[in-house]
Parts: sequence; C-alpha cells; structure tokens
Amino acid sequence: MIILGLTGSIGMGKSTAAAVLKRLGAAVFDADTAVHQLIGPGGAAVAAVEAAFPGTTVAGRVDRAVLGQRVFGDDDATNRLEAIIHPGVGAMEQRFLRLAAARHCPLVVRDVPLLFETGGERRCDAVAVVVAPPFVQAQRVLHRPGMTRNRLAAIRARQMSDREKVRRADFIIRTGLGKRTSLRDVHRMITMLEGLEGRHWPCPARM
Repeated sequence: MIILGLTGSIGMGKSTAAAVLKRLGAAVFDADTAVHQLIGPGGAAVAAVEAAFPGTTVAGRVDRAVLGQRVFGDDDATNRLEAIIHPGVGAMEQRFLRLAAARHCPLVVRDVPLLFETGGERRCDAVAVVVAPPFVQAQRVLHRPGMTRNRLAAIRARQMSDREKVRRADFIIRTGLGKRTSLRDVHRMITMLEGLEGRHWPCPARM
C-alpha cells in the first residue's frame, strides 16, 4: 500500500486535488474533516477544548468562530489547541489506514495541510504539493467569509513557504493553470506511483 502525502498552503486547491484522487480510486484521509468531527457535536475533543478555552463550546460542540478569535495570533494558545487536536487526528488516521490495508487499497492519500510543518512526510512514501500563483491564492482565500488580508498574512506566516514545500516535494500539482494542467499532473503522478513499493505500512510497531 502506497501512502501519499498531499499538502499545500491555504487556497492552493488541495481539496480539489484530493477529490480528483478519490474519484480515481484512492482512499483519502482528510485531516481537516477529522478535526471537524473531533470538535463537532459530541466530538471527542469538545470537553478538552472547553477546559482549555472556557466559553468556546455550545450545545456539545466547539464554536469555531469563537475559538478562532481566541487563538488567532496567539502562538501559545495555538500550540495548546494543537496538543489537544493532533493526537485525536492521529488516532483516526491510524484507524483509516488499518481499514484501507484490510481492503487492499493500493493508494492511500494523507490530505494534511501542515504535513511538512508537523514532520508528517516521514510517514509517507511520497509527497505531492499543490501550488498556484500567489495572486490566485489570494483571490480564492479572500472570497471566504470572515477572511481579510491581515488574516491571510498571519496564516501564511505560520505555514512553510511554498518554495520550500516545492523543494521537498516528490510531485507538484499545479491548480492555477486550468483544469487540464491539474489533471495531467495528477495522472502523471499516479502513473509514477504505480512503480513504487510501499515502505510505511504495515509498520511493525503498529502490527
């Protein structure tokens, strides 16, 4: 089983690339979706988030807008939040990988926004980075509710530079040059991955 890390900065089109890979038969673990489950209604991390950040939950779920205001621009608060969330996401990912292996899935995609920042590339057989020109990224992100240029700048500052991500990547998926280019990049990558042998699953420590 090949494990492909899929990453990219905010607004680069990573979710679209993941959807294409899923349509082509890959099993996709979406870290953002896992986070939403953890802090959504009845989520396993809701109580811990409320304990660390009182007043950020309502009706058994985390109010993401309130929590975002609480941690935005505060590195210490962000680190405390990540210490709560990341273990839960990791556990969900391991369950996903076990199920994918049981189903004999040839390709599993770990869709993780901060893959390099958290050292997650070490658990992947290859990494693909999704990129787009900065002006395209800004156009996409600034259309999101509540997003401002200052907020976008703060998010960019917390993420690894796109140049460094590209330098570390095994594959590049370009999303700012039209769908045809993006699809060509994805299909070329899948063809090359077919010649690889998975090195990270099963992991003896987890068997």
